[in-house]
Formats: sequence, structure tokens, C-alpha cells
Amino acid sequence: MVADPVLLQAVAELFPNGVSRYAVGGLLVGLGTVVIYVGTGIPAGASTFLESTLSYVSGQSRFRRYVGSRDWRLVFTAGIILGGLAFAATFQSGLVTSPLYEPGTTGTLYEVAGVTLWATDVQPWRLFFGGILVGIGTRIGKGCTSGHGVCGVGSASKTSLVGVATFLAVAIGTAQVVAALGVSP
Repeated sequence: MVADPVLLQAVAELFPNGVSRYAVGGLLVGLGTVVIYVGTGIPAGASTFLESTLSYVSGQSRFRRYVGSRDWRLVFTAGIILGGLAFAATFQSGLVTSPLYEPGTTGTLYEVAGVTLWATDVQPWRLFFGGILVGIGTRIGKGCTSGHGVCGVGSASKTSLVGVATFLAVAIGTAQVVAALGVSP
């Protein structure tokens, strides 16, 4: 099979470090999604975590619909947090090495109890404001990028396809405007 050199060049420019790390990550996310769906019959998504958590303490009807699925959602979110901590303690600290991971060029490395950790250079107010905007967006869009992008697109949901196209267009546009303005973390 002869590959198109223009296509190969385009892929090389988009993924200068290769596609293997993205392929492995995508396969793991897909596998996790399948396991959750087969085990619960509910598509995995992170944006309903807050509402399902509020169902533990609130009697309001809008939160009661999550009572049946709130336990696995709590475990799902704990897994996201613990997975990030495990990554930081192993790969990011240098305890485990892999050709799939290269240290980032932004942020600050620091040592805690002999473990190298990373902290972002983005100011806390920007993280907070960004989180608020993401929260508003997930309410308006009736789900988050993980729910729409992984589960919705995977099940060919028209709503999710439109949502993901919108997410991408807005993200790309925002990144271009921010870069053109010279804004950095």
C-alpha cells in the first residue's frame, strides 16, 4: 500500500510526537465507556456528577432522578481524580517511564516527599472563571464533552454530533482569538 505523502505530512504536522499516545488514550476511554454502559445501561458522562451528588442531601425532585445511579457516578468521579493522582505519582514524577509520555513544557515542577509533581501556570481566577463557563455550558448543552463526545457520537446521536461540532468550533475559534491577542497562561 502506498501512502499519500501530503496526508502523511499533514498528520506529522498535527501530531509531531506521533499518534500512539492518543490512540492508547482513546482506546482506554472507549473501553471505560463500554464497561460502564454494559454494567449500568447508562452512558458515562461527568457533568451529572454534581446533580447526582446533591441527591444525597436534597429532596428536590430534579435531584431525585439520580438516586438510582448516584453511587456509580461517585465512584466514576473518584476514579477520575485518583487516576490523575496515580498518573502524577508515577509517570509525571519519573518513577515510571514510557515512550507515550513526555513532560509538558508549561507549568511548574515541584517535589513533595520525593515525588515530582506538576502545577499549572494558569492563574486561579482563570481556572475558576473557566470552570463557571464550563458549568454553564454543560447545563445549556445538556451534557459535557465526555458525554456527548464519547457516548453521544459513539451512538450516532444527532444532538451530540451537533454539540461536538459546536464545542470544537467554539474552542478552535477561542484559541485562535486568544493566541492572536497574545494572551498566555
